[in-house]
Amino acid sequence: MSSLTAPAWTRRPIDVGIPGPTPRDMATGFWSIRADPLSYLAATRERYGDRVAFPVPGPPALLLSDPDDVRRVLQTSARTWGKDTVQYAALGRVTGPGLLASSEPSWIDHRRLAAPAFHHQRLDRVGVHVAEATDEALARWEVPWPHGAMVDVARLTLGVALDVVGRALFSADLSDQAHRLLEATSAAARLVVRLGRGIVPVPEWIPTPLNRRLVQTRRELDTLCLQLIATRRATGAGRDGAGGDDLLGLLVDSGLSDQEIRDELVTMVIAGHETVAAALTWSLMLLAQDQDAQDRLRTEALAHTGPVPMVGTAQRLPWTRAVVDEALRLYPPAWVISRRSHQPDVLSGHDVPAGTTAIISPWLLHRRADAWPEPDAFRPERFLDRSAARSDYLPFGAGPRLCIGREFALGEMTIVLGRLLTAYRIGLPRDWSPPIPQALIAVHPRGGMPLHVTPLGGRHP
Repeated sequence: MSSLTAPAWTRRPIDVGIPGPTPRDMATGFWSIRADPLSYLAATRERYGDRVAFPVPGPPALLLSDPDDVRRVLQTSARTWGKDTVQYAALGRVTGPGLLASSEPSWIDHRRLAAPAFHHQRLDRVGVHVAEATDEALARWEVPWPHGAMVDVARLTLGVALDVVGRALFSADLSDQAHRLLEATSAAARLVVRLGRGIVPVPEWIPTPLNRRLVQTRRELDTLCLQLIATRRATGAGRDGAGGDDLLGLLVDSGLSDQEIRDELVTMVIAGHETVAAALTWSLMLLAQDQDAQDRLRTEALAHTGPVPMVGTAQRLPWTRAVVDEALRLYPPAWVISRRSHQPDVLSGHDVPAGTTAIISPWLLHRRADAWPEPDAFRPERFLDRSAARSDYLPFGAGPRLCIGREFALGEMTIVLGRLLTAYRIGLPRDWSPPIPQALIAVHPRGGMPLHVTPLGGRHP
C-alpha cells in the first residue's frame, strides 16, 4: 500500500523543510482557527514567514504568501495544481461540478460554453438590469427611512446582488420559481459554510442532521432548476439560439445536459451574489469613513452622462473603479484559495510531493507591507495608475481559473455605488467601531453593517 492510499491516521507528515506549527500547536489553537481563521492565518504567517507547513498526515499542506510561489501555483504551473481539495469538495456538494468547484479536465469546455454570456456587448446590456435592480431595492428600503436613518447596508447590498444575478440568469422568466431558486441557493451556501467548519470531515453517507439538510436542499435545487430548464426548452430554446439572451438561455442553447446546466446555474447564483454583496458592504463602510473619497465618487458619478457601462469602468469612472479595487484589496471576498498538486513540483527551492495542498490567502497577500505601503489604509489612489499589472492582487484569483464573472462583478459594483451615492450620503453612527470580518463563503461583517443613510435629493447617474 502506498503512502498516498494508506489511511490518513497511519501516515506520517512528509517533511519538506518548511517551518510550521506542531501538532500540539494546532490542537491548542483549534477553536481559534474555527472562530477567526483570518486572524489565525495572519498570526501564523507573522510567526513562520511566507511559507508555512501544517502538520497533516502524508503530503504537506502549505500556506503560501510569497507572490512567486502563488504565481507558480496559480499560473506558471497551473496544470500541476488542481481544485480537488477539501474546500471545493464541500462547495461541490451543493453546486456539483460547476465552473467554480470542478476539478475535472472538462471544466475548460464548460468555461468555453459559458463564455458568450460574459461577452462585453452582452454585459453592457446587463448594466440596465443592474441599474433597475438597484433602484427597485432603494425604493423598497427608503420608504421607512427618516432623515439620517440607521440602515444595515449588508442586508441592502445582499438584496441588490441577489436581484441582479436573478435578472442576469432568468430575465426572460423571473418567476416565483426563479425567486425560490435564488433563496434556496442562498440557504445552501450557508450549509456549505457549516460543513467546512466541521471538526472532523463526515462522509456524505452518514445521516447526520447537516448531511440530511444538504441532501434535502440539493433535491430542492435539482427540482427547481430542472423545472426552469424544462420550461425554457418548451418555449423554443435550442432552436437557432431561441433560448433567450440571459444566461439560462445561453446555457440551454449551448448543448449542455440538463444536469450540467443545473450545476452552472447554482454555481453562478452562489458566486454571483455572495462576493458582490460582501464587497459592496465593505466599500460603503470605507466610504463612510472617508467622506472626501465619497464626495469625489459622487462628483464623478454625477458628471457621467448616459448609462454606466459594465465594461471599461476604469477608463470611464476611474475614481469609482479605484474605490472598488481598493475595497477588494482590503476585504477580498474570496479570502482563501486552495489547490492540490497532481505531481511533484518545486516551490522556492523546496521539493514538494504529489498530493501537496497549497493554501493561498488573498487576505494576506493584499496586506504585505513590502508591496502595499500602509497596507491597512484605505487609499484608492493606489489604483489610478494602471500602467502595470500586479501578480500579488487577486480578488478574483489568477491564471486559467480566473473568475469568469470578474468584469460582471466590477461593473455591477461600479453601477450600484454610483446610483446609491448620488442619492444618499453614507455616514458612521456615533461611537462606531468597525465590525469584525467573518470568513464565510465570502468575508462578511459579523453582525451586519449599520450605517447612517441620509437622502441628498440628487439624481441617479
